[in-house]
Amino acid sequence: MSFDRFFRLASIPAMVLCALVHFATAVQAASISLLRDPDIEHGLTRLAAPVLNAAGLNAKRVRILLVNDSSFNAFVVDSRTIFIHYGLVLKATTPEMLQAVIAHEAAHITNGHIARRMQNLRSANNAAGLGMALAVLAAAAGAGEAAGGIAVGSQNTALRGFLAHTRAEESSADRAAEDYLNRAGISPQGLVDLHQVFAGQEVLSAANQDPYMRSHPLSRDRLRAARAYVAAHGDKGQTDAEAQYWFARLQGKLSAFTRSPKWTLRRARSERYKDVRLMREAAAHHRRNDMSKALKAINGALAQRPGDAFYHELKGQILMENRQWSAALSAYGRAAALAPREPLILAGQGRALLAAGQPKAALAVLEKARHQDFRNQVMLRDMSLAYAKTGQRGMAALVTAERYALQGRLEDAGIHAKRAMAQLPAGSPAARRAQDVLVAYEQDQKRKKRK
Repeated sequence: MSFDRFFRLASIPAMVLCALVHFATAVQAASISLLRDPDIEHGLTRLAAPVLNAAGLNAKRVRILLVNDSSFNAFVVDSRTIFIHYGLVLKATTPEMLQAVIAHEAAHITNGHIARRMQNLRSANNAAGLGMALAVLAAAAGAGEAAGGIAVGSQNTALRGFLAHTRAEESSADRAAEDYLNRAGISPQGLVDLHQVFAGQEVLSAANQDPYMRSHPLSRDRLRAARAYVAAHGDKGQTDAEAQYWFARLQGKLSAFTRSPKWTLRRARSERYKDVRLMREAAAHHRRNDMSKALKAINGALAQRPGDAFYHELKGQILMENRQWSAALSAYGRAAALAPREPLILAGQGRALLAAGQPKAALAVLEKARHQDFRNQVMLRDMSLAYAKTGQRGMAALVTAERYALQGRLEDAGIHAKRAMAQLPAGSPAARRAQDVLVAYEQDQKRKKRK
């Protein structure tokens, strides 16, 4: 498991667009940290697939990423990624609750809500509008109260109008989510349960809340609507053994790396799936720096599921972090052979090859990983090192520039982009990538000078 920090609008072209419309500050305020783990992301993908298909989306193109935040939240900012806070995953009690979250966010994509919000952002071109833009970014993540706070001093009438529109979108997303769940054969009761938990998260009493300054309808209204839907349309959901397994597995892996090892070992005993129990124990022992017990546990899990790429990947991580380079390379190689298109597994294999003194081979694998997932900061760092070790300094500077840009560190990105431009062939695809970073840096500098 690794941690990444990047912008919610995590692409160089998106950064350029935001800089051109004077929203660089707003975008910088929206940087987040991700928890990246191939097993967890695969579990989320398995749970999301029937929901996304029911929504008419391509389940292979829409990614579910985990935000390193313990709060109860989820959001979308583009049409290809759904972000879920890890706190929501741990607090969900059934796979249907988690699938209800995914269905709601998928509805924002299919209903065109993202494009409309971005259009409103582009219209905010003065100080008051910028205050509104910051509030909108907070509202997009569900932070209605934060949006109200940021908006102090801006045009309250305009903001109230925007949030009223957003609340209508949230209601329509709930209605669409209920249809997607029923269409997928998943119980819409998950949405009812979800709103019951959200209701418990409200800090202020209903009497003290200003409904016009919130981005979402009041939880009691959403709960009432969800119950009414189930009463009117019935519950066509059936228990899905596969969903139950992957829900237990992703919760188990996530809790093993975010809670104390003592907590994990105490609760793993009650795990209904033997391989998941052993995986949780392996992670806990690894975090206690007990490699022997960790390997015994993960090998036990592999005995249950010998063809499981993600258990081989965890074994590789345990060995890698204990500096057992050769054994780690073997474990990652097996994982990559079983899952040749999993970018996080490929990134791990590339890191193992680099540690084993094979930078050229590492570079080939890391390039495959980057082609499938440009967001992985650790992979980009390893790639820049592999380029440097193979004498390709221009490419090393380019990848470093892109990594800094995706982290929001545009000044550092600009320095390395200039170095890359000086060493890469003019007009080459790599040089054009460096130019994109440079444009984002220059636009950011112009914005700062205008202040």
